[in-house]
Amino acid sequence: MEPGRRLAGLLATAAAAIWTAGAALAQDYTFKLHHFLPATSPTQTETLAPWARAVEARSGGRVKIEIYPSMTLGGRPPELVTQARDGVVDLIWVVNGYTPGLFPRTEVMELPNVYVNDPGAANLALADLFESDLKDDYKGLEVMFLHVHAGNGIALRGPEVHAPADLAGRKMRIPSRTGAWVLEALGAVPVAMPVPELPQALQKGVVDGALVPFEIVPALKLQDQTDRLIEGDRNTRFGTTTFQLSMNKARWDSLPPEIQTAFREASGPEWLAELGRIWRATEETGVALTTAAGKAHQVLSPAETEAFRTALEPVVERWIEDADSRGIDGAGLVARARAAVAAHASR
Repeated sequence: MEPGRRLAGLLATAAAAIWTAGAALAQDYTFKLHHFLPATSPTQTETLAPWARAVEARSGGRVKIEIYPSMTLGGRPPELVTQARDGVVDLIWVVNGYTPGLFPRTEVMELPNVYVNDPGAANLALADLFESDLKDDYKGLEVMFLHVHAGNGIALRGPEVHAPADLAGRKMRIPSRTGAWVLEALGAVPVAMPVPELPQALQKGVVDGALVPFEIVPALKLQDQTDRLIEGDRNTRFGTTTFQLSMNKARWDSLPPEIQTAFREASGPEWLAELGRIWRATEETGVALTTAAGKAHQVLSPAETEAFRTALEPVVERWIEDADSRGIDGAGLVARARAAVAAHASR
């Protein structure tokens, strides 16, 4: 073989080896992210996919995050935390309240009258409180970020609601333990279930309504199953739900610092504030779809809203007593959570 051709062949072989090594390197950090909502839900399109792409970009293409919606890797939503802790999957996005009792400190942000109207402020407050107050809830997990939705409104079959007494005896789906306490304080009957089960429960008359954010209306087609969406004055809601996006702790500890940094940078304060804006905006989509279907969007008057606020304040006291029984400074944590939310809301 001529020397020139031999050199060209060697160079081609070397280039191929370099490309193969680079491709192998890129595949070293592939993660499976498992969650319970459809691929078409705003959660995937507006939250999980953008976050995953941001991590990948910040890693310089060395990370690949594969998203598996609708529990396609098996199990039910309440099993997601165990899947992550056991390393069955790398990453999960889940409602904390689907596993009651596992995240007692973080429940503080779910309480009525603690976070009001501004999910971005609540997200940032959760980050502020994490190291000092919440971290012990997450053994076996490495939390990427915590967040809330825009608050629990009411999706309901039946007539208008103007006072807590109008909900007496109504069977309502709840997302969490604190949601159950909210309904009990209002005289309703709480029925626990993951939100994907709600449409069938409404069809069968298992429940009359639900505590839900309005962003979930399109994914579950709630405009076909309910008569109205109800919220308080100035978007006041009846408690909220906390979510986590977490990684298996052992997988996290195995990652080099620069890859960990890519995850941290994609999950920082700017993202948490943006996440609040995203979830607030998606509420309007749910309301618009409901009213376009000829259903009602009922907003309580200021006086009616205050009556609900007063009726729900005992939920906070109930939580404080329960937290104290677990060795958690309930009153102190409520005070710190309210202060953190107020500090970010004022910016």
